[in-house]
Amino acid sequence: MKTRISVLGVCVLLFLVGQVQRAHAWGMIGHRVIAEIAENHLNKKAKKNIQKLIGDQKLAYWANWADFIKSDPNPELNSTGAWHFVNASPNLTFEEFNKELQASSDNNLYKAYNRIKAEAKSKQTVDLVEKQEQLYFILHLFADAHQPMHVGRADDLGGNKIPVVFFGRKSNIHRVWDSDLVDNDNYGYTEYARLLDIYKPKEYSKYLVSFEQALYESHQLANKIYDGIEPNAELSYKYIYEYKYLMEEALYKAGIRLAAELNEIYG
Repeated sequence: MKTRISVLGVCVLLFLVGQVQRAHAWGMIGHRVIAEIAENHLNKKAKKNIQKLIGDQKLAYWANWADFIKSDPNPELNSTGAWHFVNASPNLTFEEFNKELQASSDNNLYKAYNRIKAEAKSKQTVDLVEKQEQLYFILHLFADAHQPMHVGRADDLGGNKIPVVFFGRKSNIHRVWDSDLVDNDNYGYTEYARLLDIYKPKEYSKYLVSFEQALYESHQLANKIYDGIEPNAELSYKYIYEYKYLMEEALYKAGIRLAAELNEIYG
């Protein structure tokens, strides 16, 4: 089944930007940080082929498109929400986790991303809009795979049902990881990407792993988050101290790995 989603136009997207108060993976800034890091590490061929799709526009501009369309009343658009996460049982070994991935339904992050990647790699798509949409989903879903609460547990909706208080404001542990931690330092996305993207190729090559392994790392981090939280906990500086650097490592690895994916697909 093709992943064709009709683009409704720039005006609709601009309207939808204002509708994203609900929790989305990594929030606006996090997704743009990941896309910016990825763009910094594209090879020449990938840059050229991606430019054919989106012109001179930055990848970061399209990094949140897959979240915007979830708010559209058109069922063809909003039915993609399940593509942004995959649930797992707690505290699995990699073998157990991978077995659950393979046995999971087609309507989740793991299966949707692999399906879209295969379509994009096949080079059989001739319609420009469809090619663009494949790229937008790749940018976004691969980043989602590195937000640990998007590899969370079904019973609490990936932490959405675990209320917490973040610096005096009502939140939930999913939203804390979507945006609260990322936004706390008030960096712009280009600034944050520049601060994180400081390693040379020989240093970041160790982060390049399979998609299954990347999801498993998120599963492991999710277990740590679940173990460290109680409902209605009041989170502030101590929580930032404990988790800020794990969050930033996840952003960085997502950006580096996304670059490798884009180089493989478009390079």
